[in-house]
Amino acid sequence: MASEYYNPADLRKFGKITEWSEALGEKFFDYYGKVFEEGALSAREKSLIALAVAHVVKCPYCIDAYTKDGLERGITKEEMMEAVHAGAAIESGATLVHGVQMMNKYEKLSM
Repeated sequence: MASEYYNPADLRKFGKITEWSEALGEKFFDYYGKVFEEGALSAREKSLIALAVAHVVKCPYCIDAYTKDGLERGITKEEMMEAVHAGAAIESGATLVHGVQMMNKYEKLSM
């Protein structure tokens, strides 16, 4: 039995998800590939976005993959950390803005 839930070697197995659902797996990888093609945003910009999102959704596999991808694209450690902070700020703000719901409910119940 593995001593940890997250095994970095499992990232290399990601492509095997099509073995259990070929049609859906292929559609996902087609979509995924299209998303990361050059477009209105560069592949470099998309890599930074993916790195930030990977931190927000707390996916260690994605963090590993997009840290490596970023290095290969010449993204600096400062740019990576700034992207992570941008993601963290949005996540924090989203949490705090839901405080308005709590405030509204409190006011309604305390009348």
